[in-house]
Amino acid sequence: MDQPEYRSYDAVGLAELVAKGEVSASELLEAAIARADAVGARINAIVRPMYEIARERARGELSGPFAGVPFLLKDLGQHYAGLPTSAGNRALARHPQPAHALVVQRWLDAGLVPFGKTNTPEFGAKGITEPEVFGPTRNPWDPTRTPGGSSGGSAAAVAAGIVPVAGASDGGGSIRIPAACCGLFGLKPGRGLLPDGPDVGERLHGAAVNGVVSRTVRDTAAMLDVLVGPDPGGPFPTPRPPESFAEVARRDPGRLRIGFATASPLGTPVDPQAVAAVEDAAALLDAAGHDVEPASTGVDERGLAKDFLTMWFAAVAAEVAEARAVTGCGVDAFELDTRIMAAVGRATSAPTYIAAHDRWNSHTRRLAAFHERYDLLLTPTLARPPVRIGELAAPEAVARASRVLLRAHAAGLLARTNVLDTLIDQNLSPVPYTQLANITGRPAMSVPLYRTPAGLPLGVQFVGPLGGEGRLLALAAQLEALRPWADREPPL
Repeated sequence: MDQPEYRSYDAVGLAELVAKGEVSASELLEAAIARADAVGARINAIVRPMYEIARERARGELSGPFAGVPFLLKDLGQHYAGLPTSAGNRALARHPQPAHALVVQRWLDAGLVPFGKTNTPEFGAKGITEPEVFGPTRNPWDPTRTPGGSSGGSAAAVAAGIVPVAGASDGGGSIRIPAACCGLFGLKPGRGLLPDGPDVGERLHGAAVNGVVSRTVRDTAAMLDVLVGPDPGGPFPTPRPPESFAEVARRDPGRLRIGFATASPLGTPVDPQAVAAVEDAAALLDAAGHDVEPASTGVDERGLAKDFLTMWFAAVAAEVAEARAVTGCGVDAFELDTRIMAAVGRATSAPTYIAAHDRWNSHTRRLAAFHERYDLLLTPTLARPPVRIGELAAPEAVARASRVLLRAHAAGLLARTNVLDTLIDQNLSPVPYTQLANITGRPAMSVPLYRTPAGLPLGVQFVGPLGGEGRLLALAAQLEALRPWADREPPL
């Protein structure tokens, strides 16, 4: 199979070729590896090749709905037994995992052939993918720009045609942000739908979930069918839905009521192109027969962002402590921004943490009230086109001040300084829309409907109600038919 032919198929299509005996798993794997080698130096998406493991697996007997399809795992939480999961950290990059993550086992049971792990920012804590240990991943549409984060390596690999779908996860936008940056489809499932085991029951109180980034809606739907189901050691029962997501995605979504908003929840500037992306989507939806109008969620989204960051920093502190415990590393094994976040997290009192978590319920109830009026919420996924590599690095003056405070163990002071406010505004202002779905546990997707005049992808986000994955997929499939995107290839 030559490269253009390989890249013309999505994962469902490749699986059909293998099932019919028209191509072997080994042939597909070699095509994927050849593409990875051809574009790898330009985008830096794969940080841990697994070529020989994959070749041995491809030569064996494979079964399942994706039997023989090449695949990539995100190097964050998606453990492959015997290999490290670095989480973008230099110490963990040398620490092998004892067992497969449950989602990885389900991908293996589906017949997929993982042949590498993809780049991610340290602990997945940023909307860009520029870890010091592996270097930045670059956007295939413009290598001077980010592919987003934290699933940036996976998104870059899919956009570049290495694989049609890849493992991803989303704790604050980490599926939708890179999908929007790279011209892909990315759906964050709702809380509790997919498993996190066996090492944890749920991540960040259920705000962080696994998933994929893909070129086609049907690939994401079929992947959800593979992943959904109970985790015997998980915190909640997760029954399989009565109908497959693949079936639901093929249905007409019906006439939907969609409220849209474009203002940044942080009060920060929004690029006119992000506004144009939403207005373009609204016009397309209106032409398709949906009812679309400006609307407000009623959520205090500035307060939501603060609550999100309060708990996010505490989670980073816990991850740093765990990494030090299992590897024996020192504080110099972590990036400066990670140490700052961890310091603030450690300075957060237990009552402050609990109060922030309790307010998640208020945000969720307000969004639920919005969904009583509207089927879906439409916003930009990004507040601006993908940022340039290195653009969000802390200015040297800020970095110097932060190091002084860290050496003085002045975490409480650090939490109250403009240093932290600067870092928050700098890192969240490009991606202020996505945390709402994580805190409320609602499903949300980024759909690649728009391109800037410079040709950069700029997705739009839809947020659904609890259990609304099927509705989102059906609408995405309708939009995909109206404005196809899967055959667009970056100039690599």
